[in-house]
Amino acid sequence: MDYKTFAKSDEKISRLGFGAWGVGKTMWIGADDSESRRVLQKAVNSGVNFFDSALVYGMGHSERLLGELEKETGQDLFITSKIPPKNYKWPAPDDATLEESFPKNHIILSTERSLRNLDRDYIDLQQFHVWNDKWADHDEWKEAIYQLKKDGKVRFFGISINDHQPENGIEAGKTGLIDSYQVIFNIFDQSPTDELLPFCQENQISVIARVPFDEGALTGSIKPDTTFPEGDFRNQYFRGDRKEQVWERVQKIQDAAGFETGSLAETALRYLLSFEAVTSVIPGMRKEKNLLSNLKSTENGSLSDGLLDKLKEFRWIRDFYS
Repeated sequence: MDYKTFAKSDEKISRLGFGAWGVGKTMWIGADDSESRRVLQKAVNSGVNFFDSALVYGMGHSERLLGELEKETGQDLFITSKIPPKNYKWPAPDDATLEESFPKNHIILSTERSLRNLDRDYIDLQQFHVWNDKWADHDEWKEAIYQLKKDGKVRFFGISINDHQPENGIEAGKTGLIDSYQVIFNIFDQSPTDELLPFCQENQISVIARVPFDEGALTGSIKPDTTFPEGDFRNQYFRGDRKEQVWERVQKIQDAAGFETGSLAETALRYLLSFEAVTSVIPGMRKEKNLLSNLKSTENGSLSDGLLDKLKEFRWIRDFYS
């Protein structure tokens, strides 16, 4: 396992992290706790030490699983969580105020709820689950961070940036209070390379790349005839002719990769690991076969400059979440 320094600290986190939304069961149909526990244990045994969760992932269920995992393994894990906006609106609407989204008391109480779920005294990295940079100059969120750090309840603080809005957080980063950004970044959405990644490198802010497989599209498993269980959010994400659009593009991506990678999923992961600014990539891994595949893919490191240049042509501006 390869490790990278987190932000300005001495902490080393695994470049392959574990996205723990799926194990929380919310909106992902088919997750099984016994299987989730086996995969989480296998991840730790394989060197993964970075686990990303949120208070709303199963309304605390994901966090509780991670708390159990840390105690059962006896390992000192780097665990994150996220504070949901008080108004429960994702992404943050442009007209949303800080007062209705992240008042100071809500930030602190949500963090304390996560601590109880994790059965921990502190969270390694706490994050705003949405953000609007027009709040950057407000004092209330800053006061909450100062208090949580002073009380030893949070070590680092970050922003989980709104879907497909990688620049919406840079102003907050200029305050010096933001240690990391979690952002959608993959072969289709290459927009973080424009401004966010250079800003983070200059300011020693960690980048956590989420949705590396575009909800499964960049694994090659989403075909025109693919179906999902009732209640699975991917029915909405891949509605209409979106599966056909995806399938057409991913065939061309694998053709471009040629023999440099063994699979489309490997291409997608190694693409992200090729960027110096990316600290960790956090695919969801509910099943052992996916964990093992991701572990194998990350062993091969960065892609060649030639392939990285070819992949620029697959930049695809769209928002399937809307």
